[in-house]
Amino acid sequence: MSTDNSSQQMTPEQEHAFYADPRNQEPQGPPRRRKRPLNTPVPVRFPADLLEEVKRAAEADDRSVSAWIRRAVEHELSRSA
Repeated sequence: MSTDNSSQQMTPEQEHAFYADPRNQEPQGPPRRRKRPLNTPVPVRFPADLLEEVKRAAEADDRSVSAWIRRAVEHELSRSA
């Protein structure tokens, strides 16, 4: 995450301090919507060690686990097309 005033990435601590200020909690620009609505949830089970890797990767990308998995699946499907 970067601010308009700087091209450097903020650390999680800096982001927390920045967004703790109510002036920085106002939405910027138009709302962003999903390209298409999500459908029925699909239960998927992972071995514990793989799930921990996925959680770490999702956190590093600042995404939810579900969003990270969706992006990985979309990537794999586009790769094989």
